[in-house]
Amino acid sequence: MKFIDEAKVKVQAGNGGRGCVSFRREKFVPFGGPDGGDGGLGGSVYLKAVEGMNTLADYRIARTYRGQNGEGGSGNDCTGHGGDDIYVPVPVGTVVSDLATGEQLGDLMVEGQTLLVAKGGKGGWGNTRFKSSTNRTPRKAGLGLPGEKRDLGLELKLIADVGLLGLPNAGKSTLIRAVSAARPKVADYPFTTLHPNLGVVAAGPGRSFVMADIPGLIEGAAEGAGLGIRFLRHLQRTRILLHLIDIAPPGPDADPVKDARTIVAELKKFAADLAAKERWLVINKIDLLEPAEAARRAKGMVRRLRWKGPVLMISGATGAGTDELKQSVMRYLEEHPRPAPGDAETAAHVA
Repeated sequence: MKFIDEAKVKVQAGNGGRGCVSFRREKFVPFGGPDGGDGGLGGSVYLKAVEGMNTLADYRIARTYRGQNGEGGSGNDCTGHGGDDIYVPVPVGTVVSDLATGEQLGDLMVEGQTLLVAKGGKGGWGNTRFKSSTNRTPRKAGLGLPGEKRDLGLELKLIADVGLLGLPNAGKSTLIRAVSAARPKVADYPFTTLHPNLGVVAAGPGRSFVMADIPGLIEGAAEGAGLGIRFLRHLQRTRILLHLIDIAPPGPDADPVKDARTIVAELKKFAADLAAKERWLVINKIDLLEPAEAARRAKGMVRRLRWKGPVLMISGATGAGTDELKQSVMRYLEEHPRPAPGDAETAAHVA
């Protein structure tokens, strides 16, 4: 299935039912008076986060969702039947905004979480409501109010624990293949991933985490160059970033340290919170060099970058160092659990 992470949809809540004009006409009740009931409430439209959906591709086809209209009231003070609410399934991690105002309506981060996006209209009053001391036989009733109508923007932000960061061909796809069951395309010629990939990494019995591989960044990404800027949002929910650097990049003019600084600059341009995330340096492709040479180059990279955080050396192709990487990441995630989303963070509620 093609990966789609943005979509636009229209939602229309149901209209309220019309109130009823009716009078009691019973044989032994000479002054029966009005007994028209109110109209029913219109059905509301909710979005609901569900597991098993990975893209917003379905909303490129079905773009309009309507709640059911409320039924009209009837005699004997009977209120009309309310319209059924509808629940539109969306992937976990969907951010919802109103396209007309730009307001963010909610962020669905938990399975089963729901968000009211269009409220059904109220039913009109029946003529019983208009009865007064001066008007004993009202012959009017209210029309139902229209339901809310909105154009929504849906934006999917993948919920992963670990994000892979680096230039195209840094070895991110190879690494995620080595440590999980994800199978992104890899080959022995240069190309970049075209859409994000998720993989579940097992670190022992009952211990696992989700890793995200996004398209590689290039210089100028924050201004729209390349593909990576479209998918940087998927790293905003991660708890730790693994910054992959190719220890033996092709070409005599290649400078992995300069490339690493470029990536950091693009992160800062995109979002300050993303640049401030916990970030580890992962030096990849050590299998291309002799161990002594790999250690010498890695030491030089760390010194030039003035890197203060953790440094790991791996080979995604051979698997060298990947077990240590998995265990180190797992320990960090266990020591820094993801905070539960609070009511202040989202307008949604859990059904």
